[in-house]
Amino acid sequence: MIELTEAYTMVPVTRYRSGVFSTGEDKVIKEVPVNLNLNGFEFSTMACSPYDLKEMAVGFLYSEGLVQQSGDIKSITIDEASKTIIVETTGEGIAEDKFVKRLVTTSCSRGGPSLYFFNSVKKVVPVARDNIKITPKEIFYLCDEVEKISPLFRATGGSHSAALCTNEKILFAFEDVGRHNAVDKVAGRALLDNITMSDKILVFSGRIASEILIKVAKMGIPLIAARSAPTELAVNLAKEFGITIVGFIRTDKLTVYTHEYRVVKNY
Repeated sequence: MIELTEAYTMVPVTRYRSGVFSTGEDKVIKEVPVNLNLNGFEFSTMACSPYDLKEMAVGFLYSEGLVQQSGDIKSITIDEASKTIIVETTGEGIAEDKFVKRLVTTSCSRGGPSLYFFNSVKKVVPVARDNIKITPKEIFYLCDEVEKISPLFRATGGSHSAALCTNEKILFAFEDVGRHNAVDKVAGRALLDNITMSDKILVFSGRIASEILIKVAKMGIPLIAARSAPTELAVNLAKEFGITIVGFIRTDKLTVYTHEYRVVKNY
């Protein structure tokens, strides 16, 4: 994690407050293109916050099915000058050039020929049913704690947060300008540290779209809790994969969209 002041820049702005215009400066979160070189091939370009790149790269490769465990990764090098992440894997992976297609990833969406939505869905194994119970009180606590440890959002209002949690505490959390990137960073850290995710909770700041839900499913996480709402497709996929979606979390209220048996008053 870099220093907070390196994650944003100051820009001139004009403010309007109570009928009065004024000029000044404001903090704006940085977004930079970062190249991912995989086994000697230029594989992807991601627009992201320029830190925690190792975790992001590993999580991205994991979510795309290109690595399955930490032992699949031979080496990771970050070239700061060229903003390039160089990854070598132990297996054959995608060694042939014909399988390597350039993918451009933005901070809010993904596109490109190397992503196949329905193939991603087919690779998902439904999560175990009886691996976790949680109370609304615990959900409120975790969401509040994640907000407290999201300094980039407090400074700029321009980042998303994702955190891997138990019922009682946050194990680790990441911020990024892109919601997908924040989740990839969580996946990457968990993979590198060989952390079991089948009994954990993902606390997330953004909208739960289908691609976020698929990432959660591939990680084997049974419950995602978010301040925002899910999409219809995410709800349908969560029903199929056995994942509990909790959304619209506020001070004293929340909405459970799927597999409500995991959210209980007491356990």
